[in-house]
Amino acid sequence: QVQLVESGGGLVQPGGSARLSCKIFGDLYGSYFKQWYRQAPGKQRELVATLAGVGPVYYADSVKGRFTISGDDNERTVYLQMNSLQLEDTAVYYCNARHSIYHALDYWGNGTQVTVSL
Repeated sequence: QVQLVESGGGLVQPGGSARLSCKIFGDLYGSYFKQWYRQAPGKQRELVATLAGVGPVYYADSVKGRFTISGDDNERTVYLQMNSLQLEDTAVYYCNARHSIYHALDYWGNGTQVTVSL
């Protein structure tokens, strides 16, 4: 059984940085996209960044140049480095692993809260 566990959220001041981690337990067979989504209060969940086998392949316009997605296959962990955080980045951040072809193979973490505030 596959489980994704996020960590690294918390309270950050505007302009600050934080790094989220997503540890993957269980085996993912085949090619998977590793992704970070976020959901702010009263808003729909949105895709923030996607990591494919070749590296990062997508960033939302709102985070380009500030966020970096990366992965460590040995540690079975996906990271989201967030710099220059803004109030609008406040959200619950979710880790996702989705098979590149069979999208029904779709796994989610429980989320980690990131709050950007003075």
